Amino acid sequence: MKRTFITFAILITTLVAWADEGMWIPMLLQRNEAAMQRAGMHISASDIYDVNNASLKDAVVLFGGGCSGEFVSAEGLLLTNHHCGYSYIVSHSTVEHDYLTHGFWAADRSQELPCPGLTATRLVRMEDVTAQVLDGVSQTMTEAERQALVAKNIEQLSKSLTQGTHYRCVIKPFYYGNQYFAYINEVFTDVRLVGTPPSNIGKFGGDTDNWMWPRHTGDFSVFRVYTNANNEPADYSRDNRPYRPLKHLEVSLKGVNEGDFTFVFGYPGTTRRYVTHDAVDLAANVENPIRIAMRDIRLSHYKRAQELSPALRLRYATPVANIANGWKKWQGESLGIERLHGVEQKQEQERDFSRWASSRPEYSTVLGNLEKLYARLRPLDVKRTWYSEAILASDLMQRANLLDLLGQATPESDRWTQILSAIDRSNSRLFDEDTIWQSHLEVDRAIFVETFIAAWRVGQAPYMDKKYRSEAELRKGLDRVFDKSLINKPERFAAFIDQYSGSKDDLAKIAKDPAVDLLRVAKSFALASYLGSANQTELYNQISDSINLLMRTYIRGMMEQYPDSNFFPDANLTLRVAYGHVEGFRPRDAVRYTHYSTLDGIIEKENPNIYDYVVEPRLKELWRTKNYGPYANAQGEMPVAFIATNHTTGGNSGSPVLDADGRLIGINFDRCWEGTMSDLLFDPAYCRNISLDVRYCLFIIDRYAGAHHLIEEMDIVR
Repeated sequence: MKRTFITFAILITTLVAWADEGMWIPMLLQRNEAAMQRAGMHISASDIYDVNNASLKDAVVLFGGGCSGEFVSAEGLLLTNHHCGYSYIVSHSTVEHDYLTHGFWAADRSQELPCPGLTATRLVRMEDVTAQVLDGVSQTMTEAERQALVAKNIEQLSKSLTQGTHYRCVIKPFYYGNQYFAYINEVFTDVRLVGTPPSNIGKFGGDTDNWMWPRHTGDFSVFRVYTNANNEPADYSRDNRPYRPLKHLEVSLKGVNEGDFTFVFGYPGTTRRYVTHDAVDLAANVENPIRIAMRDIRLSHYKRAQELSPALRLRYATPVANIANGWKKWQGESLGIERLHGVEQKQEQERDFSRWASSRPEYSTVLGNLEKLYARLRPLDVKRTWYSEAILASDLMQRANLLDLLGQATPESDRWTQILSAIDRSNSRLFDEDTIWQSHLEVDRAIFVETFIAAWRVGQAPYMDKKYRSEAELRKGLDRVFDKSLINKPERFAAFIDQYSGSKDDLAKIAKDPAVDLLRVAKSFALASYLGSANQTELYNQISDSINLLMRTYIRGMMEQYPDSNFFPDANLTLRVAYGHVEGFRPRDAVRYTHYSTLDGIIEKENPNIYDYVVEPRLKELWRTKNYGPYANAQGEMPVAFIATNHTTGGNSGSPVLDADGRLIGINFDRCWEGTMSDLLFDPAYCRNISLDVRYCLFIIDRYAGAHHLIEEMDIVR
């Protein structure tokens, strides 16, 4: 079969030609303004980002540490995804008051639930600080020396940029350190849960539908930000009042049609669009298969346990959601890379660069040196992936790792305090009820034994050969470790932690614990942190630093090779704009996906025998009577979700999806499975972001939950 690869020159051209690809810096959006307006946008770049006047950027926040959210009222009402608020919904849920299952709606503000630890971060302004950060950096420095000086400059600059204010500063590298931007932020720490639909709406379809289209998930939750009397961030207090944002979004009931211009405004987490073929191959053919196989084991045991009781379903709700998300995504990513012949495509791009760089000494050896470094990194990466996904799969080994780290921490240091707090949180999570604890022990034992044996079978736990001559002996030995570890004895372990002082006796008890001993041997093999062997972690970091140094040179060379191209920087959890159009796609031969889904599809998927496909009786009644109110589309259907060509990734969850006039039409929550390789390779034929239609969000709040008071808060444009 003949393969046709995209040359690097064509690829760089398409970065400009395809409005679909790119995550653009708001401060520099003037460079994209003409293209966005040609694509259909009616507003200006300054309407989106302006430091002197209220703009759309003031309505968008970083929600927690890895999602996005948007203000939709003058009183701090905030929308994000159900899965972004998931752990906080779970934390407020008990068997008696199961908000995760049944939903929660505060009748008034006195009933809104505080969420300790949850933050909402608003960007005040951003600045290009490249010159200040690189002050004193020279070409003769090693990467370690450069990093040390850059870190020192960043620390000093961050203090100067926020001195005398309540703001916080984050300075991040772009283009592998060719450029640096400072983000001056306002961080709100009193965020309260206002409302959430039941799980059978907010997570309808569960892991089966995750990353898939068509999608019928009502993936939203409602929060409110509170401040002190001066409208400034403050920790929780009953005296706090709702935040008055500089800007909140108008909510449109107009809906979407195929071809409509849209843009996503949020905080994408991580992309690696400029890496070489070695990195793509490492992800698709080394890391992802290990991750998927080990998470298969964990998910199978957790899901079986969830079927046993409501208490266990709640106990494993958050771990299952977290584990399954990556598990499903990596499968789609590897298949997408294979479909696009991603490794070969990158190699073709690199050959094009090499031809250009051959007469330029600064760039001529970059790709050859990168290939050598990846060859050294690969075996270390294999060990680290097996360690993180197999050895640390069980609660036992994760807690053994905390105990091991505690033994290394200096008494009363910040790290000591943080580790003790982490252990206390783990204890309170695990030792809540005897019945749950005993059930959890059997689940965790199975995960511990099976993942460890899986690593041993492929030579990633060879140290076990010294003790055990067969798999049967190894299995018995692992059972003994599990049974004898202090970590699995709640009262004794809690008492040990309560009296822990870091004494010699304490350290001896840690060292003698069979789980910690096993963890240390496994860590020594994978990371070489013990037994006097060379520290592979240090070597891994050195190689990674060298790769980053060369990538900095490589991307600078690409920019010189194509000076007329508008390169977008990789995502790094900073505020970005992605734009495109509402559009269906063809996932495979003879199949055409339309651009939206409806409530009819929820009824079609209903299966009362499968938890993820149970349809709430109230929702079925609304469907039966077609009681959709003003939220129906022109055909009388109740739209649920839609897809578009906006370039998104993790962190964009909860981002506002805006129309040509900057009005809220949806809440981004996912990507189509066929396009999950977009962190590495973008294909305009398959890459689609999935968004909740805001009309379904309003319909659930209003007609399903009866929380009309929240609708009245919003500025709704009909």
